[in-house]
Formats: sequence, structure tokens, C-alpha cells
Amino acid sequence: MASRPGRTGGSRAAALRAAQAALAAEHAAVYGYGVVGGRIGDDRLAEAREGYAAHRARRDALVRTVRDLGGTPAGAAPAYALPFAVPDAAAAVRLAAELENRIAAVYADLVRAGDASLRRQAAGALREAAVRAVRWRGGGVAFPGLTEHAAAPVAPSSSASGPADAL
Repeated sequence: MASRPGRTGGSRAAALRAAQAALAAEHAAVYGYGVVGGRIGDDRLAEAREGYAAHRARRDALVRTVRDLGGTPAGAAPAYALPFAVPDAAAAVRLAAELENRIAAVYADLVRAGDASLRRQAAGALREAAVRAVRWRGGGVAFPGLTEHAAAPVAPSSSASGPADAL
């Protein structure tokens, strides 16, 4: 997800903020998919592993993007609060769909803030998240990444023993 280093001024700052937000969301998604993988049924385990791997790859690419934009990549929190209890496979499926909805929302912001190259990459990530959400949920939404903005933002927690962050 590298962006051209020639960006300056407010647009570069906006792109950096959006990239950091996407990075934070990817950290949360990687954590969340760990929970999904621990609760999902065998029939969807491969799908959960694919989502986990995709979010790890996006996270790693965003680390490079943040550096390219002149920032210091935010680290992952030690833990994240889940939006609801995940005691079984059905809840794990709902969590995976929710993770993808929230990821789509932050990538919509990155599409808006980035230059042409970053916009293309963010749009690809948004599309991938929307497709995964449809697979998990069994149906789609008209404008992925826009209707999901009602979700709470993701912020890293300061310690493993302190309050965990929301996914």
C-alpha cells in the first residue's frame, strides 16, 4: 500500500491519519480473526484462515504505507473488546462479518484521503472486505464502507491489564 512520497501539506496529513486508522483497524481484525478461528466450525475454518491471512497482509502493507507517508506505524493493542460475546460458531460468523464491515468503513476513508495510487489500493481492500462480509453474512449492502460508519472507532489500549479496545 505504498503511496508516493511527493505528497505535501494537508492532503498528506489526511492520508497519514486515514492510513493509521486503517492500520489500527487491521490490527483489530487480526485479533478478531483469532477469536473467529477459535470458535468457528470446521466447515468454515478455511474461510477464517483466509480472512486472517488477508488481514495480516493488509496490516503489513499499511505499516509500509504509514512509513512512506512519514509516520510511525501504530502498534497493536494487547487486547480488543469484542462487540458481543462469541461463545459458538454462529457468533464467530457474525463477528467475522462485523469485522469486515468495520474494515470496509476505514478503507472508504482511506480512498477519500489518499492519492491515486493509495486510492486504488484502498479501494481494492474495501472491495475485498465487502466480498468477505457478503460471504460471512450471506448478503450484501448497497454501499460497503459507507453504511458501516456508525461503528465505533478502534483505538489501541495502553496495557494488557487495562481496558481492552473495541473491535
